[in-house]
Amino acid sequence: MHVPDHFRVEDIGEMHALMHARPFATLVSSGSLGLYATHLPTVLKDEGAHGVVECHLARANRHWRDLAEGGEALMIFQGADGYITPNWYPSKAQHGKVVPTWNYAVVHAYGRPEVVQDKDWLRRHVGELSDRQEKSEAAPWAVSDAPDSYIDVMLRGIVGFRFVIARLEGKWKMSQNREMQDRHGVVAGLNARADGDDLEIAEAVARRIPPK
Repeated sequence: MHVPDHFRVEDIGEMHALMHARPFATLVSSGSLGLYATHLPTVLKDEGAHGVVECHLARANRHWRDLAEGGEALMIFQGADGYITPNWYPSKAQHGKVVPTWNYAVVHAYGRPEVVQDKDWLRRHVGELSDRQEKSEAAPWAVSDAPDSYIDVMLRGIVGFRFVIARLEGKWKMSQNREMQDRHGVVAGLNARADGDDLEIAEAVARRIPPK
């Protein structure tokens, strides 16, 4: 993707933090189906130089057969995003040369998916995936809550993948290209609007403002 230097993030820890916080990814590849995308929940593992993503697809989804061919694929992890109105820029009153934009954070992970069809692996994977998402519930659901025979049927309907990450690209477009007064205006505007991802974006913009 196009990443100007002032928006580039190369810190693996920061990119992994986004991938953990926003685990619903888009998996894209090119093969017999043409350019094809699947949206899926993921579990990031701290393995290797860049990490390993574990996931699964419905067996009825023909995408998995293309992925099994071993070609390179792309996983997109979308972070916080939101509209930025130029009304928040003090420079608007000074010269009017301002336009709207969109702030966002995103991580692109490149690698080669490896098919996993082992039933024990799949059971562990869906258990971990569920446990991570259920942890905030008052009474978390667990795979063991369902009958084993039912889980076995469900597992036969999915195909697992280990996505070994070869390369990561991070882009945090958080008003770094604006002058300082406008960046402060964006933080104030987002905090006041407080809609959707606004507070998270405001924190990200503020964190990138150099101290005086």
